[in-house]
Amino acid sequence: MNIQRKYSLPNCTLLLEGLSDVTRAAQFQEMRPELSILVNAECSLSGYNQPLTGGREFFESLVRAVSGYAQEFLSSVPNPQAHNHESELVEFQKIDSNRHRLIIHSEGASEGFDHPNNSKRAPIEIDLNTVQLFDLVEAVDQFFADTQTLPELSLELQPVTRGYGGASQALIKQALPAAVGVSSLAVAAIAFNLIAPPEMRPPQPKPDEQTSSTTKSVTPLASATPISTVAATPTPNAKPQVKDLEALLNTVSEITDPSQLRALNRQVYNQIHPAWTKRSELQQDLIYRLGVAADGAIVGYKALNKEANLGVGQTPLPNLLYNPANRAPISNEPIAQFRVVFTTQNVLEVSPWRGYARTPEVVGAKITDSNIVKGLNQKLYSTVRQSWGGTPTFTRDLKYRVAVNKDGVIADYEPLNQVAFDYFRETPLPKMFNDIYGSNVAAPNDKEPLAHFQVIFKPSGKLEVAPWQGYQ
Repeated sequence: MNIQRKYSLPNCTLLLEGLSDVTRAAQFQEMRPELSILVNAECSLSGYNQPLTGGREFFESLVRAVSGYAQEFLSSVPNPQAHNHESELVEFQKIDSNRHRLIIHSEGASEGFDHPNNSKRAPIEIDLNTVQLFDLVEAVDQFFADTQTLPELSLELQPVTRGYGGASQALIKQALPAAVGVSSLAVAAIAFNLIAPPEMRPPQPKPDEQTSSTTKSVTPLASATPISTVAATPTPNAKPQVKDLEALLNTVSEITDPSQLRALNRQVYNQIHPAWTKRSELQQDLIYRLGVAADGAIVGYKALNKEANLGVGQTPLPNLLYNPANRAPISNEPIAQFRVVFTTQNVLEVSPWRGYARTPEVVGAKITDSNIVKGLNQKLYSTVRQSWGGTPTFTRDLKYRVAVNKDGVIADYEPLNQVAFDYFRETPLPKMFNDIYGSNVAAPNDKEPLAHFQVIFKPSGKLEVAPWQGYQ
């Protein structure tokens, strides 16, 4: 089976294509398939129409060069790993403080560019600004955080001389907001000889370090890095303590079931949407990666752009991290990942980090008898029609999934398009739900079989109700 992995940033996208090793795949049946045999790697950069492409040798060389050059850039100490043109296909050269030259030598790394197919091609040279460079670094970070892609490939960096560290603290403070990922932080720390060279994957904590790794607060890094999660051990009146989200994701399994992700997606939206009050202050979109437990608790977040790192106080995320004093500890629980965007249009966007592997289904027992469904369809139409009045201000169809019990009482409703989120107050659905459950964001009634319908509110004032056919 052909497998693809994509790691996307605004200025860079890494696309890996490959296969699973069938001799190793059996133990990962409960997870998404492992890409263990790399067939093709593509690196697309903003401003260039054609991607850089190559095989495993190209990709490994790219990873080494990117990581080595990032270390060099942060420390201002030359790193030969970034410039080894004799044995590497990829190298970097610094042009000035905001321009960096990426050089790709031949051996199949440049087929994506229109060069003659011969054994001695001229090197490809691409100039990147610092933002593009760290987007490339972050794409590499995303790869290293993905334990199901080339798991045997690890990042090996050498520390530079300690004497250079103290003189460059101002530089690291400036650079860290851009270098947001796990290998970026490792690169920065190594550059100033703050930590030993890491084995990026898989993490192997020593037995005597296991407890402290789940309880130690690393809050001082929070101002420099947008990685945040909470300590696992509850204490009286405990407050959320910052911990490495990437480390957590590398030690627990990932929730990938589309139906469960769909349900969690709603819970995440319902937590953030009413708590987001500082909407008018945003100048740029704030983009985050969230870790969410199976019960919907937000256990960590990570900023994906500089604006998100600086503007996290304009979001409710710090206040929504679960408090270990009020909930059982997060230990080996599976984690779902979501992409959350606070847009300048005051719209909240929430979606699964890796998308849906297949079309989600509604969870829970269902009423399927056609005669009962038909009667409930008519009852739902009459109830909503009687409650919906006034002149619509929206210009596009509002689409919802609405579930009712055997008595026709609303048990759940879910917006299906963004305009349905934006204009839900112009429908009677939230009031109907609130009158029964006391909250517009209460958990749906899933204790009994339900009949599901698609309800469409049209700008013309027309109402349509039809039996549910599934997510589109």
